Amino acid sequence: MRTEQKKIQRLAIANRGEVAVRIIKACQELGIETVLLHSEVDVQSRAYRMATKTICIGGASTAESYLNIRANIHGALAGGAQAIHPGFGFLSENADFAEACVQAGLIFVGPSPESIRALGDKVNCKELAKVLGIPLVPGYEGENQEVVFLVAQAEKIGFPVIVKAAAGGGGRGMKLINSLEEAKELIESAQRESQAAFGSSKVFLEKYLDRAKHIEFQIFADSIGQVIHLMDRECSVQRRHQKIIEEALSPSLTHAIRSRMAECAVNIAKKANYKGAGTVEFLFQDNEFYLLEVNTRLQVEHPVTEEVMGIDLVKAQILTAQNDFVLTQDRYRTAHGHSIECRVYAENSYLGGMPSTGVLGTVSFPEGPGRRFEYGFEKNDTITAHYDPMIAKVIVWDETREKAIKKMQQVLSETVIFGVHTNIPYLQAILSHPEFILGKMTTRFIETYFKDPIKVRELSSMELKMIEQIKKEMTHLKPTGANENPWSSYWRGL
Repeated sequence: MRTEQKKIQRLAIANRGEVAVRIIKACQELGIETVLLHSEVDVQSRAYRMATKTICIGGASTAESYLNIRANIHGALAGGAQAIHPGFGFLSENADFAEACVQAGLIFVGPSPESIRALGDKVNCKELAKVLGIPLVPGYEGENQEVVFLVAQAEKIGFPVIVKAAAGGGGRGMKLINSLEEAKELIESAQRESQAAFGSSKVFLEKYLDRAKHIEFQIFADSIGQVIHLMDRECSVQRRHQKIIEEALSPSLTHAIRSRMAECAVNIAKKANYKGAGTVEFLFQDNEFYLLEVNTRLQVEHPVTEEVMGIDLVKAQILTAQNDFVLTQDRYRTAHGHSIECRVYAENSYLGGMPSTGVLGTVSFPEGPGRRFEYGFEKNDTITAHYDPMIAKVIVWDETREKAIKKMQQVLSETVIFGVHTNIPYLQAILSHPEFILGKMTTRFIETYFKDPIKVRELSSMELKMIEQIKKEMTHLKPTGANENPWSSYWRGL
């Protein structure tokens, strides 16, 4: 039976960048006003210009702003919001934040604090998985957090071992330990990073699988408690445990394996009385799968699922928070076509991914059928050193994986971003690699084939002529420094 509906007229967004824009667009379609809760340095952003109302909640430091529970709650209330959407990252998986929202009379667009504690804490999640008989990677998830004890446990598990933050995800607080000699230093580093990113230094250990694929299932629980899955995503292309390219569906699963993994994903969500969007992540190796973690939030890569499944996950989240959304698995039994997402970062691909900051010049995305662009910054906006350097997500859809790869290569080649370097050349190199094209990549793909910076390619005669023509037409522009002439190097994707 459906519970009483709670109409949201104004929604606060406790996030930034492209996900804030994504939430604003969903609210616009639903006729909901928005309040952007932003830091001092995020006034030059697309979300800031799009929101109905903006409230500054602190300085550039995440501790002062995006991780400050009190500031976010006060900002939402001051802005007259009835609800808060946490996006992803920051406080999105923080049960204390969800609880504070409820106590303040705000609707938290996400699962309950109890569900977040059951699943968002990686250690609690694994205990729940054991009860359900879901396969787990061998490891240690206990309460003893003394470094000497954890080092001994790592040695017992057998190197290589991964140490991970219990309270978060996104690669933060995660270190690969290859030997006993480096174990103490890396565990302490993981604890510090976890404390800074998630407010908790608690970590756990897992045996490192050296040929694994990273595959995740999108789950959704509606207003009346029905839990369904919306198929899977392949997320094996990762650098330093951070995803770079994602796709739906995975090219690696048979129908039988996919069905078994989906059943496990739905069961653990049901056990935790889940509500809204969530993702159950697995490692897959030698035809066996192991639960990795559950992300109790929207994922960065949610668009590829939307493209192949025909659903708007953000609108579904908001409607579910209003107790006004009911769905059935029958409607989402089949995926259509193939979708790929590339994360475009402000970094120099030719210098090993060195961050690139500055004011954006022209930003142009080549629109067309099966092309989708989610971006948080436009011309004259500033990419700062304070946060994640993602400028945009480029998403394509086509009838087959082969066609989707070719379309993505074409789209990236036509994308123009001036002012900062980007990882577009890096993405193009990955998309062209035989192992990626064949769908055989594992989580060690980047480490194996792209450990070193990529080489600058020579310009074609057409590109050289184009640059010369632009130089003639733009002679009134003067470089701001000897090394800042935009015509001195290959510009596309830099």
